[in-house]
Amino acid sequence: MVLVDTHTHLYLDEYKDDIQEVIKNALQNSINYFLLPNIDSTTINKMNALCREYPDKMFPMIGLHPTSVKDDYMQELSIIRHELLTNKYYGIGEIGVDLHWDKSYHKEQEFVLRYQLELAKEFKLPVAIHTRSSFDEAIEIVREVKDENLRGVFHCFGGSYQQAIDIIDMGFLLGIGGVVTFKNSGLDKVIDHIGLEHIILESDSPYLTPSPYRGLRNESAYLMLIAEKIAELKAVSIEEVAEITTKNALDLFKI
Repeated sequence: MVLVDTHTHLYLDEYKDDIQEVIKNALQNSINYFLLPNIDSTTINKMNALCREYPDKMFPMIGLHPTSVKDDYMQELSIIRHELLTNKYYGIGEIGVDLHWDKSYHKEQEFVLRYQLELAKEFKLPVAIHTRSSFDEAIEIVREVKDENLRGVFHCFGGSYQQAIDIIDMGFLLGIGGVVTFKNSGLDKVIDHIGLEHIILESDSPYLTPSPYRGLRNESAYLMLIAEKIAELKAVSIEEVAEITTKNALDLFKI
């Protein structure tokens, strides 16, 4: 059985004291491949260094996270374009709109999302889209620029059945993480009606730790708990969940 963690920030300081053990735990839990989305220019070197250390396991993405959109966003975008021209990346991410804490850069976030979606089309790379408290805003922008060269995943999906259908209708996948294990999240009822062919798995480590470890630091090994929960909801074997979601991930990111 092989699982793919399609969204994990293993290069962050939360892992600086035990990253080797964290990776070992993940490999022992059948997580064989890891997609590492970027945050901003301060994380590129750390991310790429970890990917170089595990070249057959870890695959970097490049992008500007919406919460990192500040006054210097044009400089940040120029760095991303330069990286795309000079290094190998497997996706554009993590990108999107985040209106949860701070809305003061709302318009700039939308501009940055549009710019990076165009980069994705230009370089023919998939996107990982962040939509915290901003699903309607983000999906409207994706619809505006969508063409045959734009594909990807709506990361950390926790929305309604109709929102899931809206994503699927655009040809995008749903990134399912620890939220599916939370009591009263409602995501279990949505997943019950969504085919596995529309799903990929993600930990979003070190965030959104699944139950029963909620509140602790997340790590990629816990992806197994997410796969087990989906297997339970779909009344299928975990091997079937792994086979289909892994194929979806490998096809999307062309690993």
